[in-house]
Amino acid sequence: MEIAGSKILVTGASSGIGAALAPLLAERGATVGIVARRADRLEEVVARCQAHTPDSRAWVADLGDLGRAVAVAHEAWDHFGGLDCVVHNAAIPKRVPIQRLTPTEADETMRVNYTSPVHMTLALLPPMLERGRGLTVLVSSMGGRIGIFHEAAYCASKFALSGFAESMAMDLHGTGVSVKLVHPGPIDTEIWSQAANDDANYDGPLHSAADCAASIADAIVADGFEFYVPPDFPGGGPMAEMVAGKSANVNAFVAAMGAMYAGGA
Repeated sequence: MEIAGSKILVTGASSGIGAALAPLLAERGATVGIVARRADRLEEVVARCQAHTPDSRAWVADLGDLGRAVAVAHEAWDHFGGLDCVVHNAAIPKRVPIQRLTPTEADETMRVNYTSPVHMTLALLPPMLERGRGLTVLVSSMGGRIGIFHEAAYCASKFALSGFAESMAMDLHGTGVSVKLVHPGPIDTEIWSQAANDDANYDGPLHSAADCAASIADAIVADGFEFYVPPDFPGGGPMAEMVAGKSANVNAFVAAMGAMYAGGA
């Protein structure tokens, strides 16, 4: 699809990747709808979008409320007279050792990171299919391809999103409605400094949210299904090769990572 002249909905747009992506899409000519919980942050982001495409607008919503998430999807479709693309970027982190993880935390993480974008996608799929075109971009994570220490709930939600995207892409082949799956690596956003993330063990270099947003925008117009954004791990090699190496010998990967962090709970 072409970004210029399109109508794109971006969730989780009040900070981080979403807050960088929405104005970039507007700068490239898209009318953008943005969704997040924090009204004050959204006002700042939508103002940056409207500087390029004045008809851009915001919806304040907690997408963990599944009924509200579906309602926003329908409202955005009706307001813009259809959507060309939806970028499901909203997510919450959950860095808690499995020994301390509660069922409530696991359920909340799955609801926000997986169930909510799935419900929104299924709500918009019928009108996209009827029209014969549309793009769904599901923002997963390197944690949707590789297990991460202390992130069982988060990785479960992102692995689920990756599997949903793959099967959805197969089912929609030839319909004109397409799917893209993007995997950010470690990105310099506020989740790395939140108190809830004190159990994070990664302290290496980070990509900027702007670099990640630019890679997602490029993926929207590129051929293909799966994209690592940016393609290389910060300070390292291609992320796709890291995933391939892990997949070639999962037993060795799990044993090595477990030994590396043994006793860190």
